[in-house]
Amino acid sequence: MIYLCVILTQRQIIGMKKIFFFAGFIILALPLTAQVKKATAKKLVMQMSTEEKINLVIGMGMNLPGLKAGPTVGEIKDKLPGAAGSTFPIKRLGIPSIILADGPAGLRIQPTRESEKNSTFYCTAFPVGTLLASTWDVDLVYKVGKAMGSEVKAYGADILLAPALNIHRNSLGGRNFEYYSEDPVVSGNMSAAMVNGIESNGVGTSVKHYAANNQETNRNYVNSIVSERALREIYLRGFEIAVKKSQPWTVMSSYNKINGTYTSEDYNLLTTILRKEWGFKGFVMTDWFGGKDAVAQMKAGNDLLMPGTNEQNTLLKTALKNGLLDIKTLDENCERILNIVLETPAYKQYKYNNKPDLKANAVIARAAATEGMILLKNENHSLPLDQKIKKIAAFGNTSYNFISGGTGSGDVNEAYTVSLVDGLKNAGYEMNADLKNRYEKFIASEKEKAPKKKYFFELPAPLPEMEITKDILANKVDETDIAIITIGRNAGEFQDRKTENDYYLSETEKQLIKNVSATYHARNKKVILILNTGGVVDVSLWRNDVDAILLAWQGGQEAGNAVTDILSGKVNPSGKLATTFPMSFNDEPSAQTFPGKNLSDKPNIGMGGLVMGFDSESVYTEGIFVGYRYFNTFKIKPAYDFGFGLSYTTFEYSNLKLSASTFRGKINVSVVVKNTGKVAGKEVVQLYITAPSKKLQKPTVELKSFAKTALLQPGFSQTLTFEINPKDLASFDSKSSSWIAEAGKYILKLGTSSDKILQTSTFSVAKEILVEKCHKVLSPQIEMEELTK
Repeated sequence: MIYLCVILTQRQIIGMKKIFFFAGFIILALPLTAQVKKATAKKLVMQMSTEEKINLVIGMGMNLPGLKAGPTVGEIKDKLPGAAGSTFPIKRLGIPSIILADGPAGLRIQPTRESEKNSTFYCTAFPVGTLLASTWDVDLVYKVGKAMGSEVKAYGADILLAPALNIHRNSLGGRNFEYYSEDPVVSGNMSAAMVNGIESNGVGTSVKHYAANNQETNRNYVNSIVSERALREIYLRGFEIAVKKSQPWTVMSSYNKINGTYTSEDYNLLTTILRKEWGFKGFVMTDWFGGKDAVAQMKAGNDLLMPGTNEQNTLLKTALKNGLLDIKTLDENCERILNIVLETPAYKQYKYNNKPDLKANAVIARAAATEGMILLKNENHSLPLDQKIKKIAAFGNTSYNFISGGTGSGDVNEAYTVSLVDGLKNAGYEMNADLKNRYEKFIASEKEKAPKKKYFFELPAPLPEMEITKDILANKVDETDIAIITIGRNAGEFQDRKTENDYYLSETEKQLIKNVSATYHARNKKVILILNTGGVVDVSLWRNDVDAILLAWQGGQEAGNAVTDILSGKVNPSGKLATTFPMSFNDEPSAQTFPGKNLSDKPNIGMGGLVMGFDSESVYTEGIFVGYRYFNTFKIKPAYDFGFGLSYTTFEYSNLKLSASTFRGKINVSVVVKNTGKVAGKEVVQLYITAPSKKLQKPTVELKSFAKTALLQPGFSQTLTFEINPKDLASFDSKSSSWIAEAGKYILKLGTSSDKILQTSTFSVAKEILVEKCHKVLSPQIEMEELTK
């Protein structure tokens, strides 16, 4: 060993100290490693007073038009007007307030500000969750998330309260538009892609609503009674996939109870499953005003109470004083929150500029919208529109008043929404001027008559359809080349949809479709119907009247342009259903039990005297048989099956290969997809498995993976690959609290929908595989069996 002796002067020593100081400053400014971050958070907690700890776990209140709650524990001006809430700052320790903002279809903030009257603060309204899931394209959803997250960062927010991935248990769910699918594999993978995209900007997400929050009726008071197996396989599985594939900064607990306990107060849900079994590293926050018992929430591992109330502050102080809450528990809650705070733009003092690239994001929103729109019917190649078609008659209010997205926290304040007629006009089509004038006057008149909202999130009543007389039709059929009818539906927080005049079309709407179709068909002219909805509607009673049906969903602010891209043939439709369209509402497995029954006739009253709902329960008697799992297993023919969607071209599947005929840890799958048609297009390949069911009853088929091709030119092919792992083969056995893959023959099926399988192969599992042992938790208090018919 060689020793080097260096003698330094006093000036050199002072200089070295400066170097060490600045080096230390630079190190602190660098991103914290997980280990360093955890140590820093723990150290900060040790320096906090008890009062500061309580303040940190309770939000700063909320400030919405016509509804104020708080601030609860101190004054703070709105850093971001219109944001949903914020956390308490502890300035002496350098802990900033972080901003939480809605929502799933884009950042929801106020578009104008009193302090800056010459500026606007609009955000991009991206397509809703049902449409994004219908793309079956995780790479595209990642891009949408990345664009969405760029606006979150540019406007100075820290965490976006999204994505939402509850299951489409029933078509009437009021917030189904926010959610992705009836299937947890689709929901989980779409959510993971969205989280990874948003968080690539250095901002956070809050995956919600955890869990079994599948209705709006009595949402704060309903007890969801669900079997362990259904919870594990259907209602928790999507969250599990999202957590393991994206590790979101936060998770939001839901309003409801599961098997008798509020989710925000359930240690087994929030700690045993979420943290111990799945390895979640972030913090859990309540939905706004969720749960009842602040002390139970802290003990359960629900770290942040939002938006925060004075009552919660008092309860925690009293509980610590009386020994009902251990300070160590509160320290853990604070540490988990601080682990995330240390990641935020607020902590890193990011200089946000309020200038996101809205033009670039609008391009992404338009592309995403086209990818998720679904061609349900296309008789005699009615679409794309023939080049000879120039003059169009647009019927239906929604043709002129297109719905970009749902209401409530899933809404976005965008600068504009392109209507269908504007989109068609932008593409060079000529809209019938007289019809346009009639509709615009009618819509304006009906809007003036509409009553004012009783509260901020109230869903406005739909406008009645304008009556179209035979004389008007007789004139329009002479003046135009084709008719387009748009049927619109909207939904949102606080209320579920109805069957009459919502799920089922109104008599006026059905008569409009019938009369327009009869008139135009008599002149050998075609009728195209556009569904501008956030959820499922009946199609069986009227679909034979029209030539083509395009399910446009709610495509965000560029929806009209995106629909036109499909109608004109600029884009070949490649969307596929991620939720089943039944022939009748009564065919749904939960039709008789949704949304449950009231247990009391005494309403629960919220802020401002609003009736918030009744104590109730909803029993999930259908068990694991949700959506296509039910329809396929019990041979109930739907109107359009899960995964269905037409194209302007055709595809051929060939050369299906499995890496082994006996399962040993994993199996690799490959298939060649060829465009055999005449125009370029994309295809979604869906991988289903039929499993042996000697020990446990199984659905006939279950989706296990999916992939979407690139844009294939005519005659071109692409090889898609899949990997099947033990968990993909497993079902949850409630008796042993474990995921098991039964021994026997497994049939692997590749197809274009759950009903249309094009390639099959088999492999075997030699002996039963214990894939994963779980904790015995979340058992319902009543005996439940899976539905059999």
